[in-house]
Amino acid sequence: MATVLIAGAGPTGLLLACELRTAGIEVVLVDRQERRSGESRAGGLHPRTLEVLDQRGLLDRFLAAGQIRQIGHFSGLALDFAELPTRYPYSLVLLQHRVERLLEERAAELGTRVRWSTEVTGIEQHPGDVTVTLRGPDGIHSRTVDHIVGCDGGRSAVRKLAGIGFPGTDATLTCILGDVELACPPAESLFQERREHGNFSVIGFEPGWYRLITTEYDRPMDRDAPVGVEDLRRAMIRIAGTDFGLHRPRWVSRFGDAARQADRYRAGRVLLAGDAAHIHFPAGGQGLNLGAQDAVNLGWKLAAVATGRAPEALLDTYHDERHPVAARVLHNTRAQSALGRPDTHTDALRETLTDLLTLTDVNARLAGMIAALDIRYDLGDTHPLLGRRVPDLDLSTAAGATRLFTLLHSARPLLLDLGHPADLTAAARGWHDRVDIVSARYDGDRPTLPGTGPIDLPPAILVRPDGHVAWADTTDLTAALTTWFGPADPQAPSAPANAPMQLSRN
Repeated sequence: MATVLIAGAGPTGLLLACELRTAGIEVVLVDRQERRSGESRAGGLHPRTLEVLDQRGLLDRFLAAGQIRQIGHFSGLALDFAELPTRYPYSLVLLQHRVERLLEERAAELGTRVRWSTEVTGIEQHPGDVTVTLRGPDGIHSRTVDHIVGCDGGRSAVRKLAGIGFPGTDATLTCILGDVELACPPAESLFQERREHGNFSVIGFEPGWYRLITTEYDRPMDRDAPVGVEDLRRAMIRIAGTDFGLHRPRWVSRFGDAARQADRYRAGRVLLAGDAAHIHFPAGGQGLNLGAQDAVNLGWKLAAVATGRAPEALLDTYHDERHPVAARVLHNTRAQSALGRPDTHTDALRETLTDLLTLTDVNARLAGMIAALDIRYDLGDTHPLLGRRVPDLDLSTAAGATRLFTLLHSARPLLLDLGHPADLTAAARGWHDRVDIVSARYDGDRPTLPGTGPIDLPPAILVRPDGHVAWADTTDLTAALTTWFGPADPQAPSAPANAPMQLSRN
């Protein structure tokens, strides 16, 4: 069985482990921490990540644990998610440690558990595998695997050992974050209140405790310097004039707006995902979501290559597709950082942008970007769907009513026949071992794509396991199947040219 080692058991590493296990890959999941920290960290999931979880049949457990809220924003300026063309036009407030718990439970269900207190200290690549040196509770030992993926954060040991560059810009500000109790809390949550010396937030996440965040510009500080509750108290008093009686801190941390991105996401059999591949100011709450979507893009590709069904070159498409997405996030978070400056010129700029956000198209453009629903991988322009995430259509099949996302639960490619005149079952016979073929009817309205509007559906769609459209009845189906899912099975029986259309789920 093919084996992949994942370094880092945060949301990205856990979701990648789930994707690989679903595809039948053995996963070794290690983390240098002694145990799950319980730190709250990131605060929510955006619409596209909710869709990704729905595509795997996992969303219900996340919805049950979180709170649905309309909290989209761009540098503190409210965005309306309500009109986004998705079943989930909102954010789900769910702290990172709870996200991790749910994903770790799913990984365990699939047969993978985290090996704590284990760090990667060496990587040696060979033509057919890679030897990883690990230091853990039982000492130092080596493990030979097919690939290693660094999901081990902004200071990634895997990235450094692989010699992958991490260029970018240094911090220009300092934020202090604390999860605390308040003796005198404000009457309602305060979000990015801008004052003369910076800005601050007071956000109530759960009954009895609050998240305080302070931002001070032109005061970059050493990330390695210790930070505690008294630092947070002094920053609150400098900016807000009060600390609201903060006490009993659960977690205090410091961060800045440094923005860096790996210059390549793949170096042979070493790959990067999540914060190991990109760091940025956490404006708009995009970080956890960006990493989760990295994992889903990479998982099926790595599984196909590790099992020998697809050539190594398929892994290059991971960098080609995800690097521009993260570059855009770095760009927009730099813009959001600049928009938070406490000065008169920035006040004027924010007032102008606030006015522009009353225009439907402007709100839709920024909301689609923050929600990550507008992503289109460059797979050609022969149909508006090509390269985009597929809409979750309500379908009628021979097996009954279903949703398109339900058909993706197995994390297999989907060839959806919506009334194609040709026999797609026969045309794709050589891929029946790895592609699900479903004949269905769609009777709904024309689906809407963010930034494009309503579109006409093609009579057939080839959907990748990550939910993006690889073919839309505009090019050679055989070429698309071969490009994404490897060559046809030469042992597959041929079919007569006039073979009837039928429902096939293999």
